[in-house]
Amino acid sequence: MSDVLTMRAVNRATLARQHLLERASMSAVDAIAHLVGLQAQAPFAPYYGLWCRLDGFSSSDLSAALVERQVVRVVLMRGTVHLVVSADCLGLRAVVQPIMDRDLRTNSQHARELVGVDLAALALAAAEVLSIAGQTPKEQVARLPERFPGVAPAKLAHAARELLPLVQIPPRAIWGSGGAARSMTAQAWLGDVVSPVITIDRLVERYLGAFGPASVNDMQTWSGLTRLREVFERVPGLLRFAGEDGGELFDVAEAPRPDPDTAAPVRLLADFDNLVLSHADRRRVMTDDTRRRLFDVKNGIIPGALMVDGWVAGTWSITGARPGSVVDIRPYDHISRSGQADAVAEGERLLGLTGFPGPHDVRVHHPSA
Repeated sequence: MSDVLTMRAVNRATLARQHLLERASMSAVDAIAHLVGLQAQAPFAPYYGLWCRLDGFSSSDLSAALVERQVVRVVLMRGTVHLVVSADCLGLRAVVQPIMDRDLRTNSQHARELVGVDLAALALAAAEVLSIAGQTPKEQVARLPERFPGVAPAKLAHAARELLPLVQIPPRAIWGSGGAARSMTAQAWLGDVVSPVITIDRLVERYLGAFGPASVNDMQTWSGLTRLREVFERVPGLLRFAGEDGGELFDVAEAPRPDPDTAAPVRLLADFDNLVLSHADRRRVMTDDTRRRLFDVKNGIIPGALMVDGWVAGTWSITGARPGSVVDIRPYDHISRSGQADAVAEGERLLGLTGFPGPHDVRVHHPSA
């Protein structure tokens, strides 16, 4: 190992790669490719995730990319739905497929009933059913029990989700639209879109370029994969640093590592934002106490985070009817007047993204005891 990186240096490097020190002038599609996707089980979270990272981002930018099949929503890292560029869809799925294979063996709700099912035959049957557009999940699953009698439809649906790269198709996740999730196989939806092979070695480099400097455990947390130490060891040209606690951090040489004193603006991150979920050691963006508060939630819903000087400092949400919507910003502790003013300005900017008719309000609440 060479130089020691302070936690603040790691913080600023991560923020720079996440386009959170300065909004980037790039397309939504290019940003999604750079970030190796955005967590997207909440269908509209990626809109906020891109808004806080890109200069001039409009909700129509992402809606159009979904409709035009430039990006897709598919189960990938950690076995959760991610929004990725279409060219990455099948390549990424192949790399992380061991996560889904493991789940088929260990899932406490479904694995037992799937014992003895011919999964290869199920994959073929599900691919045939799920190559047809416009079906609801109920309609899709209804055709499978005929071929696999005695297995509950919900179990078959879960197995199909794990065996096949299924994309959730529009109007799901189109800004201003709603409706049930409808899925198709990625191959049927994307047609002749070229999806190059992505090696695990290349994925290490891409992860570090978007989330580094980082440890082996950090990438394992982000991806859901295990036993990556030997991969990090063999990828040529990786830099090695020591963290403040003596742990080993890896990085790609060309990625930015700005001055630790670089100013970090107030930002309002999306719910389930990649920044707060993609490292084993999350002290690069929050204290241990803040982590407990942010993740002390019901139903696994990770709220949008308020960032002040590069660190998680509270949460935010939009409440009320569309006309008269209110952005509620709730700092965990006292923040300066200038920080409050910047938070209000970000909240007002966020309301511009929504396109909701006014009047609106942005409220910064006093910290709770």
